[in-house]
Formats: sequence, structure tokens, C-alpha cells
Amino acid sequence: MKTRRTWRLAEREAAKKEAAESGLDVRGVLAATAGALRGRAGWALGSVLVIALGLLGVRLFAGGDDSGTPPDTRARSYKDYDACLLTDDKGIVTGAPAAPVWEGMQAASLDKRIRVTFVPVTGEQSVANARPFLNGLVQRDCEIVVASGAPQAKAAEAAAAKHPEVRFVTVGAGDGPARDNLTRVAPGASLKDDVTATVKRLAADG
Repeated sequence: MKTRRTWRLAEREAAKKEAAESGLDVRGVLAATAGALRGRAGWALGSVLVIALGLLGVRLFAGGDDSGTPPDTRARSYKDYDACLLTDDKGIVTGAPAAPVWEGMQAASLDKRIRVTFVPVTGEQSVANARPFLNGLVQRDCEIVVASGAPQAKAAEAAAAKHPEVRFVTVGAGDGPARDNLTRVAPGASLKDDVTATVKRLAADG
């Protein structure tokens, strides 16, 4: 009489024999199935990676701008202007002749197109001594040069003839010929406002 264990072994041997006779390779089928699964999984994973890299590339190329809003073609392109003030040796301290001129230029600088700076003439207060300081402002590419005080104003009026590309504004003495690039502003109670309006107008005119 066969034991249970012997019966199971016999059953397995019979199954193997039947599979061999029918030409069915169990191990081959299992290996092929596993390979197919691995191929499909690899294809799916590769597809996901390609899509992710493509989206990343598009985002980088677009500069990270998610708004998608085109620029306003009506927006006006402004040029920056440097307005430079030439003063006497007192500079722009409170009570100095150039103080209200500087205040007017600062008010004009609220327009973001206009940058303002100042340079005092040190040493002898004369036209000859003011001239190199004025030339320095021109060489610094100041589009607008404002001169406060008689020596500075006279040096500026002489320079206006040599530098038609620069707009000069004189405050105080000025008895030279009129020029297209020369504007004279008279001292007085409205000096600050007059300087503000003049500098802004010159910058707007380009």
C-alpha cells in the first residue's frame, strides 16, 4: 500500500510526463511571461520619464513665466536721464544759493527716468576754475547740466556752443546769445518749481 507521500511524488512525476509529451515547456512560458511584464513596465516607465523631461524643458525655455500674457505693445519705452548740478563752494546746504535749485531737481527725480547729482566748485570762484568742473560733468555723460551761480552759469553758456548734444540750464547771470540747448531760469520765490518744471520738460523732450 502506497503512503501519502509516495502518492504525491507519483502524481508530480505523472504531471511532468504529461507536460513533456504535450510539448509544453512550463519554465519557458513562465520566463517569457516575466520578460513581457518587464518589457511593458520598462516601456511605461520610460514614457513617463520622457514626458516629465519634456515638460521640464518647456518650463525652462519659457523662463518660468506662467502668466502667458504678451507684453503690452502700447507701453512706452523711456530713456534714463542724468541731470547734474554745478554749484559754488557752498554746495547745497540750507541757505546756500543752490539749495532751492537742488530741491527742484530732487522733485524732478521723482520721475523715475531722471537721476540727479551735484558737484561743487572748490577753490577760486571764477569762470576759469569752474570750467574744468563743468567739463567733468559733460564727460560723465550728463544729458542735462544745471549751473547755479554767476561763474558756473557763464562757464555753462560758453560750453553750450561746443556741446549741442547737452542741455544746459543756468540760474543767475546769463547774458550770452540764446541757444536751442540753453535754458535760463531766473532766481526768485518760484525757483524750485521752475527748476523742477524745466528739468522734467527737457527730459520729456528727449
